[in-house]
Amino acid sequence: MLRIENLSVHYGDAQALDGVSLTVDEGAIVAIVGANGAGKTSLIRTIAGMHRPTGGRILFRGADIAGLPSHRVCDLGIGQVAEGRQIFPSLTVSENLDMGAMLPHARPHRAQNRDRVLTMFPRLSERIGQAAGTLSGGEQQMLAIGRCLMGEPKLIMFDEPSLGLAPTIVHDVLKTICDLNAGGMTCVLVEQNVAVSLKIATRAYVLENGRVTLSGSGADLLADERVRQAYLGI
Repeated sequence: MLRIENLSVHYGDAQALDGVSLTVDEGAIVAIVGANGAGKTSLIRTIAGMHRPTGGRILFRGADIAGLPSHRVCDLGIGQVAEGRQIFPSLTVSENLDMGAMLPHARPHRAQNRDRVLTMFPRLSERIGQAAGTLSGGEQQMLAIGRCLMGEPKLIMFDEPSLGLAPTIVHDVLKTICDLNAGGMTCVLVEQNVAVSLKIATRAYVLENGRVTLSGSGADLLADERVRQAYLGI
């Protein structure tokens, strides 16, 4: 579904990504792991059209989308649940969901998608008229995922979805990702909890200093001695 070929990104003279190549098969969960500053968020934002690459290709279902503006990338079917959730705090839960349905291809199905989201997250239904900024961290993450689903994505990129959440809420969020994947959603997961992300990943890549240094199945990387020492402290 998604193929990254020799992707490079610069911020001025600083290089954030250096020849990154990876593939995301349809129906997979692909984990991207690495230390802070490794280039994970830069990769997600470049795929999403928020940064323009300085080299390489981003192929989504065979079409090169590198350099397209973010609204066109979204309308092609790539959704993003951003780090820090990035909900609209002064808008209600209902209005936040409506914002997710503004994409041209999703507008005709807004009612059906809203029903789907509120069935998946009944707590949002209870708070439908509440300002999003007054929700708990876990509820805001539900809203961020729900807003993304309102746009009918075919692939969702999750950037640090457990950041700042209590352990029990982290479990719920990761279960939601697994449930979405079981329903056919293709997922790219950037997650600080390396052990958990590798356990649920079909395939995984390790980024270091903007380069892919290891790749394999989630289980293989979880058992890799270098990964265990560097990221799991084992």
